Amino acid sequence: MPSLSTPLQDQSAEGEPFLPGAVNIEYVLDGEAATDPAKVLEAAVSDADRAYWDRARRFTNDEVLPTIGGYWDRADYPLHLVGRLGELDLLRDGVEVEGFEPMGKMAAGLVNMEISRGDGSVGTMIGVQGGLALRSIHLCGSSEQKSRWLPELARGTTYGAFALTEPAHGSDSVGLDTTATRTDGGFILNGEKKWIGNGSIGGITVVWARAEDGEVQGFIVPQSSPGYSATTIEGKLSLRAIWQAHIRLENVFVPAENRLPLARTFKDTSRVLLSTRLGVAWGALGHGTACYETAVQYASQRHQFGRPLAASQIVQERLARMQGELVSMQLMVTHMTKLDEAGQLTPAQASLAKFTCTRTARSIASNARDLLGGNGILVQNRVARHMADIEAIHTYEGTETMQALIIGRSITGISAFA
Repeated sequence: MPSLSTPLQDQSAEGEPFLPGAVNIEYVLDGEAATDPAKVLEAAVSDADRAYWDRARRFTNDEVLPTIGGYWDRADYPLHLVGRLGELDLLRDGVEVEGFEPMGKMAAGLVNMEISRGDGSVGTMIGVQGGLALRSIHLCGSSEQKSRWLPELARGTTYGAFALTEPAHGSDSVGLDTTATRTDGGFILNGEKKWIGNGSIGGITVVWARAEDGEVQGFIVPQSSPGYSATTIEGKLSLRAIWQAHIRLENVFVPAENRLPLARTFKDTSRVLLSTRLGVAWGALGHGTACYETAVQYASQRHQFGRPLAASQIVQERLARMQGELVSMQLMVTHMTKLDEAGQLTPAQASLAKFTCTRTARSIASNARDLLGGNGILVQNRVARHMADIEAIHTYEGTETMQALIIGRSITGISAFA
């Protein structure tokens, strides 16, 4: 419940009294609410899945929520959280790594959801490190590359990045300009990449480049390599607690043993993106959950016209609508994940999940922000931060328009890509 201090005793953050008559009301909006009313998640999870989910929830509540607003506000990267995610075995995004406990696809989705409920930047740490970098090596690497890199990436002792997007090629990522030219003992990479999470913090980057035969191939590039330079992108209004980079590759030598041998065409790149696309849908569910929780708590604590907001019919209708949207996302992601576990998930289905869930999370966030009134734009009240972060996940792993074209092709049998 809010704390309503005596006006004449109220003080500012600096310890100075406010003007006489000022009232300072603090809302407790980072708690939990009942978010599985239809028991969708409860019915979908096994005991093993539940253990990962519970661990992610404790981490979110104890280590993310108390501090992340400040990092987000300052656009500062809490790198220690990558290490903590690794220590807790929450960083793999379901990828199998020798020596680690099995982590199913449902468990990975629940972790993505739960961490994103805390913060989108921390959720993106998993998406970049585990979902993209680690998975690329798992799917396309040699046994030696897997042994060398997967345990370190899973533990968070080495940072990983995934460099596909270019300044002139975002959604049209198949049209890569970055080149890989054969030379004695390896390859020379030249080109630029943009919006690369973890690309400027040290560690390794999985770089996708066009070989001399025109095919797209993947390379493990240490960020300390001569000719590799990365500038952290500033001025973001979304995912402010993780850094993305603009990378320049100028005659970067990559030894032959750092080429991913099973990355032979863009279809291999797409295999990585197919799995992470469903992870983004789970992340959207996490954002929607946070906004719904905040709206429920605020409605019970905020008083207007002599009663709580929750006593108003229009507020109850709005909360009911948000809850329905939340359940619809839960049903979609759990069903699609079961298809994925059975090896039956298609690219169009993964796109449908991302397309629908990011749109729905947007709707929940918009309703929550409106319900909070002016308090809805404060970073400390969660909703504005999640609302901004949803804009990023709505775009990355393929924009809404690109997902619609993939879905549309599956409906009509006609490709409408330009």
